[in-house]
Amino acid sequence: MDSYHIIGGKSLEGEHHLQGAKNAVLPILAATIVTCSTTRIENCPDLSDVRTMVAILVEMGCKVHWEEHNLIIDSSTVDTCTISKELMQEIRSSVFLMGPTLGRCNQVILSNPGGCAIGQRPIDIHLSALRLLGVEIDEEDGLLQCKVTRLIGTDISLPFPSVGATENVMMAAVMAEGETRIRNAAKEPEIVDLQNYLISCGADIQGAGTEEIRVKGKQTLHGTSYRVISDRIEAGTLLAAAAVTGGKIHLHLAIPSHMSEQLDKLREAGCQIREYSNSISLIAPSRLTSIKSIITAPYPGFPTDMQPQFVALISFAQGTSLVTETIFENRFKFVEELKKMGADITLDEKAAVINGVNKLRGAKVSAKDLRGGAALVIAGLAAEGLTIIENICQIDRGYDKLESTLCGLGADIKRIKI
Repeated sequence: MDSYHIIGGKSLEGEHHLQGAKNAVLPILAATIVTCSTTRIENCPDLSDVRTMVAILVEMGCKVHWEEHNLIIDSSTVDTCTISKELMQEIRSSVFLMGPTLGRCNQVILSNPGGCAIGQRPIDIHLSALRLLGVEIDEEDGLLQCKVTRLIGTDISLPFPSVGATENVMMAAVMAEGETRIRNAAKEPEIVDLQNYLISCGADIQGAGTEEIRVKGKQTLHGTSYRVISDRIEAGTLLAAAAVTGGKIHLHLAIPSHMSEQLDKLREAGCQIREYSNSISLIAPSRLTSIKSIITAPYPGFPTDMQPQFVALISFAQGTSLVTETIFENRFKFVEELKKMGADITLDEKAAVINGVNKLRGAKVSAKDLRGGAALVIAGLAAEGLTIIENICQIDRGYDKLESTLCGLGADIKRIKI
């Protein structure tokens, strides 16, 4: 299993063009199922999660090929509505295939999805919402067998603004009879991107980015060419890495309005941030200052996917910071690895108290999950000496050749293949 070897102490400086958003492209790839045609997805990052989703589409009968960072998918040849348990267990995002496959085939057979072990992420909200559209769901031998004679639009109020459930219902509802209203919908930019993709396929949807989304079902959709938005989590990760190393970077293709909470916290830590129409620049201070409080919350709140990276950042900051995690109960698993490097962090159920230290020391650590792994990379870039990060397959799930990106910005990081 590959590992990262990082020699810390080098400032990150330079420019970088951001990859397409992982959390946008995965549901869009799933949504290609409903078009029964050919779709071109541009700005598609080469991630292990993307390749797993592609493998699932191929398993279902789609014809897929890469053209650099573009994916061409012909879903007209879909010949099965069964998704193998092995591939389902590789990524959480496989659950997105429920809605579009039901819309296309009126049935789907799958198992509970896998993904990062960051806490319980039951799909009960997905199942309850799909049942309201008329879907019958039975569980037998660990498999979910879902079928419907005809999806019927209805009013659905989600008990929590779940991103995945919102997207699954959207993808099912585009093929339902009548209108579907999704209340208490998640508002993330990636949901707006899914809406825009579906609209480009001929769907009738409005309201993404607000608390209520309306979908008027259609019998057929068509193929399209669509460019995925840039990844706000990659952007935040690189900004945090530059901040902690005393660097200066400029990120192209960034969307500042998607990152308001992150940028505000970076300013609070002493960074100079400049926002442009499609880019962001950061100049780090000589010493970061503590951030009084970070509380993760659904968008537009502070993203849980950036919590570990900011904990790594403020581990170097002068003063004491408090971070509260409200989304996933196991999101702090990376903290024990940071403490091996000398971080002063105290955990108390859903909160972490971080007392900033002058320096961390390189150590051998392991990535327990995707974003926790990114936090260890950030810490290693600023630590003294050599940091070895094992299990980086977790990091590969969300960052397209992260070591190449960081090397291009001046970091001393190498991927060691085993």
